[in-house]
Amino acid sequence: MDDENAEVVSLPQAPDAIELRHLRAFVAVAEELNFGRAAARLYLSQPALSRQIRSLERLVGCDLLRRSTHRVELTLAGEALLDRARNLLRDVDEAVSATRSVGGELLARIARHWESFAEVSLADLQELRIGFEGLHGQFEPPPAVSVRSVNAGGVPGLLFKPQPEEPATLLYLHGGGHVAGSAFGYRPLAGALAEQAGTGVVVPDYRLAPEHPFPAGVQDAVRAYRWMLDRGTSRVAVAGDSSGCSLVLSFLLSVKQQDLPMPAAAILFCPWVDLTAIGRDRPPHELDDFRRAAVGLYLSGHPADDPLVNPLSADLAGLPPMLVQAATGDPLLDEARELTDHARDCGVDARFELFPVDTHDFHIFWSFLPEAAQAVAQAGRFARDTTLAAQTG
Repeated sequence: MDDENAEVVSLPQAPDAIELRHLRAFVAVAEELNFGRAAARLYLSQPALSRQIRSLERLVGCDLLRRSTHRVELTLAGEALLDRARNLLRDVDEAVSATRSVGGELLARIARHWESFAEVSLADLQELRIGFEGLHGQFEPPPAVSVRSVNAGGVPGLLFKPQPEEPATLLYLHGGGHVAGSAFGYRPLAGALAEQAGTGVVVPDYRLAPEHPFPAGVQDAVRAYRWMLDRGTSRVAVAGDSSGCSLVLSFLLSVKQQDLPMPAAAILFCPWVDLTAIGRDRPPHELDDFRRAAVGLYLSGHPADDPLVNPLSADLAGLPPMLVQAATGDPLLDEARELTDHARDCGVDARFELFPVDTHDFHIFWSFLPEAAQAVAQAGRFARDTTLAAQTG
C-alpha cells in the first residue's frame, strides 16, 4: 500500500460539552432506576437531574433511558455506557486523589495528626486510649454548638445542640475499634454533624472492651435510643464512624429483633464492619494487626459469624435508608462497597458516596479537609431530610 496515498479515517470523539456531572447523573439514575432516589443521592432536584440526563442524551445522540410512569429502564445504548462511565468516574476520582497525594500538604497534615495514635499498639491499651483522645483533642467543636452532659437511660454521654430549642434526633456511636474513644473526644465531629444536620446529637459513652465485651456496647446504644424515644422524639437517625458503624448495624439489628420503632436513617462514615476473617479476599494492609487484636478483645470468644456482629451475612431487610460514605484511599473501601451492595440486595435504600481522600476515617479532619467538610455537610442534610420525611410521612 502506498503510504502517501493512504486515507486517514477520523474516529468519532466524545462531544466537548459532556461534563462529569452528566455522567454522574446518568450513573446514579442507572443504578437506582428511580429519578427520585437518584436526585436525593446527588442532592439535586428531580427537574435538575432530568435536565442533565436530557442534555447527555442530546450530546451522545441517542436515548440512554426508557421512562414510563412506573419504571425506568436502560436502553442498549445506556447499558453500553454504564460500565464505561463508572470506570471513567473512578479513574477521575483516583487521579484527583493521586494528584493531591503528590502535592501532599493536606495528607502530611493528616499524617501528623495520626502520629499521636498510630504507633501505639493494643499491648498497652491505656496508652492507645490516651493517643486516640489526643488525636481528637487536636481539634475544636464548632463554637456555635452547645455541649452538655446527659444520662441517657443510665448511659453517660454528651448532648450537642446547634440551637437551645432544637430536639435531639440523632444518635452517634463513635469509632475506636470497640476498645477506645469517648463522647468527649468526639466533640469536634459530633458538633460538626449537629451543626450541619440542624439537630441535637446524643453521643453515649458506651462501654468498651476488654472490660466490657460484646454485647455491652450494643445494649448501651439501645438504652440511649430508648431514652431518646421516651423524651418524645418520634424518629431518630443513627450514625457512626469506622468501628462505630459495626456498632450501628448491631444496634439496628437489635432494634429489629426487639420490635422497637426503627430509626429514620443510618449514616456510616468509612465503615469497618467485617469482624470475621480480617483481610478476607482482600490484600493485607496496615490496619489488620490492630483490627485483629481489637476484634479478639471485643468479641471475647463470641462467634464472629453471628449475624448480629457480622452485617455482611445478616438479613438487613427492614433497616432504614442508609448513607455510606468512603474514601478512595481507605484500606477498608471494599468493605464499604460490599456493605452497600448487600444492603441493596436486602431491599434497603442504601446510597454510596465516594470521596477522593487517602486515609481512613477522614471525617475526623472536617475542620481543614474540604472533602471531609463536604461529606459531613451531605451527611447532615441526609439526616435532616430523612428524619423530616419520616416524621411527616
